Amino acid sequence: MSRLDINRSGEMEVFARVVELGGFSAAARRIGMTPSAVSKLVARLEGRLGARLVHRSTRQLRLTPEGEAFYGRCRAVLAAIAEAEREVAAGAVPRGRVRVNSNVPFGLHWLMPLVPGFLTLYPEITLDIVATDMVIDLIDERADVAIRVGPMRASPLIARKLGESRMAVVASPDYLARHGAPATLEELERHNRIAFNFTRLVAGWPFRDASGATVTVPPVGNVLVGDGESARRLALAGAGLARLSHFHIGPDLAAGRLVEVLADLNPGDTETIHAVFIGQGAQLPARVRVFLDYLADHARVG
Repeated sequence: MSRLDINRSGEMEVFARVVELGGFSAAARRIGMTPSAVSKLVARLEGRLGARLVHRSTRQLRLTPEGEAFYGRCRAVLAAIAEAEREVAAGAVPRGRVRVNSNVPFGLHWLMPLVPGFLTLYPEITLDIVATDMVIDLIDERADVAIRVGPMRASPLIARKLGESRMAVVASPDYLARHGAPATLEELERHNRIAFNFTRLVAGWPFRDASGATVTVPPVGNVLVGDGESARRLALAGAGLARLSHFHIGPDLAAGRLVEVLADLNPGDTETIHAVFIGQGAQLPARVRVFLDYLADHARVG
């Protein structure tokens, strides 16, 4: 059977409904097929792909790793088809909802100021923005774009680099007046270090010791927070030392609201900022593509 004889988009749509509705029967009711027809279609799709996509049981349906990857691609392809039809029908004007997940510092200090200008250019687009420093799954959260700060894990997602920014340990002048500025790693141990209450790829604060080697100091203190903006605000309030990116605290350093400490021991590491998304090129809906282009043009960090 040739590829032209296979309604691949139809298969993808049925498979996507099975995943989203949690089973063959629910998907069958939604799309007007029998459960056995839906089950046979998925089995035929698995046979053609040469991979099992779902684990079946009487109680639940669970995706295999191959099924997870294929479902993500299905969503991207189906969204692109729907977008292509809308573009032709509406004169190729980007429209619709773009769901954006951003870490809190980038969202507040870089993304939010760009929103009015973007919506002026694309009034038919609705931005649905969620700000959190937790790493989310784009498929689970139905997100079109996510802003990731820091090292990128291996992933089928497409990443577009927005820049990189140097890290710094900072404190407010008030905090330093009360507790003194640490000059050595030994003195740092006596200071309150604002930490995060979620798992990070880099567990501690890296410094360069007297021999030039990099050592890691755990951020031990009496306050933990769930996002970088909270750490910044606590540092501004004099609660302790924080280690943050220059893209986040640049204006505070320039205005003297925060002061860098232990700069001579800074190893010079940076945080990289990426916009990540599913699909690329022609697979991207116009609403997502124009948002990514606008972000890349107006939010270049570094």
